[in-house]
Amino acid sequence: MKQRELGRTGILVSEICLGTMTFGQQNTEAEGHAQLDMALEHGINFIDTAELYSIPPRAETQGATETIIGTWLKACGQRDKLVIASKAVGRSAFPWFRPGGEETRLTPRQIRYALEGSLRRLGTDYIDLYQLHWPDRKLGLFGEGGNTFTAVSDADEVPIEETLGVLGDLVTEGKIRHVGVSNETAWGVAKYLASASSGAPRIASIQNAYNLINRTFEIGLAEFALREKVGLLAYSPLAQGYLTGKYLNGARPAGARTTLFDRGQRYQKPGVDVAIEAYLALAREEGIDPVQLAVAFVTSRPFVTSNIIGATSTEQLATILGSVDVTITPELEAKINAIHQVHSNPAP
Repeated sequence: MKQRELGRTGILVSEICLGTMTFGQQNTEAEGHAQLDMALEHGINFIDTAELYSIPPRAETQGATETIIGTWLKACGQRDKLVIASKAVGRSAFPWFRPGGEETRLTPRQIRYALEGSLRRLGTDYIDLYQLHWPDRKLGLFGEGGNTFTAVSDADEVPIEETLGVLGDLVTEGKIRHVGVSNETAWGVAKYLASASSGAPRIASIQNAYNLINRTFEIGLAEFALREKVGLLAYSPLAQGYLTGKYLNGARPAGARTTLFDRGQRYQKPGVDVAIEAYLALAREEGIDPVQLAVAFVTSRPFVTSNIIGATSTEQLATILGSVDVTITPELEAKINAIHQVHSNPAP
C-alpha cells in the first residue's frame, strides 16, 4: 500500500482510506471491527468517519460509527499509528445533532460541541483531520443541483473566517491536528486558502465525490489540489455501488444500500445506465474486474491524496483492496477518456 502526503502536513496516509459510514446500520460492531482489522493488515492507516454516521442519518444511530471505531481503537492499541478523520455536520435542519433541536450551523459553539462528541465516541483525545462535512452556505449538495449551479446568498451565513477561527483554537488546544473541507466548491476552497494567510489553519484536503460518472472535481478544483497541495479525498469511487452494474435497468438486489434505503437518486439520472454499461464493457474487454477498474482509476489521479472506499462485507473489501494491483496505463486511460468524452458526468 503506497502512501501520500496529506496536504502540506508532513503526515503520510495510505492511498486507500477506509470509509466507515455503514458501521452501525448495514454493519454490526463485529463486522466493522473485521473490516478495520483487514484494512490494517493491508497497510491502510487512514480511517474516515463523521458525527453524522451511520448512513442514512437517523437520530437513533447518529454517532454509532464513531462508537464502533472507538471500541476497535481501544482493543487494537495502535491509535498512534493511525490517521483518524472525522467531520462536523454543516448547515442542517436535522433536529438531533444539537441540544434542543437547534438548526445545525458551523458556528464556534456548535463546532466545539460536535468535536467533543466525536472525541468521546472515538475514545481519543485528538482527531488528526477534522473536516467540515458540507458548507454553511446554501448550495445544491450531494448531486441535487445536477449539472447546473445552485446557490443562494444568505445574510445569516456563518463567515468562513469565523469557522476557521475556532478550528485554529482547537488546533492550538491539541484537540485536532489539521482541518479539511468536504462537498466544497472552487470558490469555497479559494476562500479557505485566502483566510489561512491571516493566521487561520490551512486546509489540508477536500473530500468530494469523484468517480467515473462524476469527474466534476476536475473542473476548477483539481488545479487547486495540485498547485496548492490540498488534495482530494475521493468518496464514492464506485458511485454508491452503481458502477458495479448491480442496479442496471432498475435492478434492486436484496440487501444492497439503494434497495434498503432508497438513497441512490444521485445515480439515477438520464444517461447514467448507458455510461455504466460502457465502462463495464471496457472492463470485460481488458479482463479487469469492473470494481477494481473504477477504484484504480480514482486512486491513479495525480490530484487524489487518498481514495475513500467502503464495503459491507470483508469479501467486498478484499475485491476493492485488490485494485492496488491494477495499473491504469496510458492506453487504458485513453479508452476511459474516450467514454468520458461521450458520457461526461451524468451523475454530478
